[in-house]
Amino acid sequence: MPSEAISVKESPRKKLSILFELTRFIRPYLGTIVAAAIALIFTAAVMLSVGQGVRMLIDEGFAQQSLEQLRQAIFFILMITLLIAAGTYARFYLVSWLGERVSADIRLAVFNHVITLHPSYFETHGSGDIMSRITTDTTLLQSIIGSSFSMALRSLLMFIGALIMLFATNIKLTMIVMIGVPFILIPILLYGRRVRALSRKSQDSMADVGSYAGEAIENIKTVQSYTREPEERAAFMAEVERSFAIGRRRVKQRATLIASVILIVFGAITGMLWVGGSDVIAGNMSGGQLGAFVFYAIIVASSLATISEVFGELQRAAGATERLIEILQVESHIVAPVDNPQSVAELTAEIEFKNVSFHYPSRPNQAATDQLSLKVEAGKVLALVGPSGAGKSTLFELLQRFYDPQSGTISLGGVDLRALDPKELRQSMALVPQQPALFSADVMHNIRYGKPDATEAEVIEAAKKAHAHDFILKLPQGYQSHLGERGVRLSGGQRQRIAIARAILKNPQILLLDEATSALDSESEHHVQKALEALMQGRTTLIIAHRLSTIQHADNIAVFDHGKLIEVGDHPTLMQRCSLYQRLVELQFTQPQ
Repeated sequence: MPSEAISVKESPRKKLSILFELTRFIRPYLGTIVAAAIALIFTAAVMLSVGQGVRMLIDEGFAQQSLEQLRQAIFFILMITLLIAAGTYARFYLVSWLGERVSADIRLAVFNHVITLHPSYFETHGSGDIMSRITTDTTLLQSIIGSSFSMALRSLLMFIGALIMLFATNIKLTMIVMIGVPFILIPILLYGRRVRALSRKSQDSMADVGSYAGEAIENIKTVQSYTREPEERAAFMAEVERSFAIGRRRVKQRATLIASVILIVFGAITGMLWVGGSDVIAGNMSGGQLGAFVFYAIIVASSLATISEVFGELQRAAGATERLIEILQVESHIVAPVDNPQSVAELTAEIEFKNVSFHYPSRPNQAATDQLSLKVEAGKVLALVGPSGAGKSTLFELLQRFYDPQSGTISLGGVDLRALDPKELRQSMALVPQQPALFSADVMHNIRYGKPDATEAEVIEAAKKAHAHDFILKLPQGYQSHLGERGVRLSGGQRQRIAIARAILKNPQILLLDEATSALDSESEHHVQKALEALMQGRTTLIIAHRLSTIQHADNIAVFDHGKLIEVGDHPTLMQRCSLYQRLVELQFTQPQ
C-alpha cells in the first residue's frame, strides 16, 4: 500500500484517537484553552446551583407560603441566570475563536504541504478531492472544535456534577437512574462505529461531487459545443444521489443513536419519578428535594443525550481528521539533499542525460524514456522532434526534477540533479509551455510571476519583447486587467505571449520552449521569434518543435520515437541519414502553416 494512501477499509477500525493528531494545532493556543476551560467549569458549576434554587423555591417559598422566602429564591435563580449568561458568552466566544483559528491553521498547513508534493501524487489524487479536504473537511473541524467539542466537555462536566448532586440528594433514587446508564453505552458503541465509517464515505462522495462539477464547469465550452448538457446533468445527478444515499444512511444511524439514548434515559427518569413521588406522599422526602432531584436527573439525561449526539459529530470529525492527516503525512519524493547541496549558480548550463529510463507512476508498464543518453552543451540550442508520445515533454519534466528517473542520471554542469536543491534548480530555468498556465489575477501579476520583485518598467519591457505590450494596453484596465480563470479572457496567442513575457522577465540560465509560438499568427510569430532568438543568446535552450521556423536556428536536432533517441544532428545531416526525420519533415514542414 502506498505511503500516501490509507485504505478506507481500515477506517472503521480506527478510533477517535485520530483526533489527538489535532493537538499539535491546538497546543499553540494553550492560554485560550485554559480561559475557555475556566469559563466552562464556572458555567457548569453555576448551572448546577439552579437545582438548589428549585429546592428553595418549593420548600421555603411554596411550602411555607412565604413571599419573602419566595422573593429570595427567585432572586437567587435570577442571579444564577445572569452568571450563566456571562459564563456562556465567554465560553462560546473563546471556543468559537479557537475553532476558527485552528481550522485556518490546518487549512494553511495542508495547502503549504500540498504545493510541495511531487507531481506524481496528483496523477493519482484528483484536485477535487484535495480541495474538498482543504475546504469541506477543515470547515467541519471548525464546527467540531468551535462548538461540538465544547458541548461535549460541558455535558460531561454537567453529567458528573449532576450525578454527584443526585447522590447527595437521594441515594435510592440515584441508583434507579443509574440502572439505565450501562444500556446507554450499547447504542453509542454499536452505532458510533457505523457512523464513523459512513462519515468517511460521505466526505469522500462529496469530494467526488465537487470534482465532477468542477471538471464540467472548467470545460463548459466543450460541454456546450458537443451539446452534452443533458448527459452531464444526468451524470452529476447520479453523483449527487449517491452522496445523498450515503448521507441518509449516516443520518439514520445518528438518529437511531440519539433516539435510543433518550428512550433509555427518560425511561429511567420516569421510574425514578414514580418511586420519588411515592416517597413524597409517604413523607420520606420533601417536595423541594424531589424537585431538585428531577432537575439534576434531567441534566444527567440531557447531558447524556448531548454526548451521544456529539459523539456522532466527533465520528465525522475523526473522518475529516483522517483525510487531512493522510495528506500531511505524504512525503514528497523530490527533496533537497540534506548535506551541503551544490549551488546551481556555480555550475555551467551544460545538460547531460545518461542511460535514463523513466516510467510515469500512472503508467508503470510504459517507458516514457528508454536508456536515453543525450548531451546539450552550455549556451547551445537543441530542438527535440518526434511524433506525439515520443518522450519530448518528459525530458522537460525530468530536467526540472518533477520526477526522478528509475535508472540513469541527469546532470547539470556535471553534477547529478539529485545533489541540487530542486527550488534553486528550477529558479535557473524558465518554461514556456504549449498551453500556458495563467492565473485569474491581473496581467502584471502573471508576467511578474517569473520574477516577483521586478519593477513595473521591467514588466513592460518584457511584454514589449514578447510582442504583448500593444494588446495589453487595449485591455479594459491595461496591465491591471484581470484575466479570469486560466486566462479565459485572452485568446490562445495572447496567453502564449504573456507566458513568453514571463520567461523573458525571469532571465534564466536554461530556457525550455514547448512549441512556444504554436498559437501565434504569422506576424506575431515573426516578432516573438526575434525576441526568443535574442533571449536564447548565451543560454542553454531546449525546444520541443514542430515548425521548421523553430528548428532552423537550432544548433542540433534530436529525433525521438517511443522514448528512444533515434538520431542527433543538424537539419541537412538528418535529412540524409534519418528516415523518421525525413518523414516528419514531409508530413509537417511541407504542409501549409
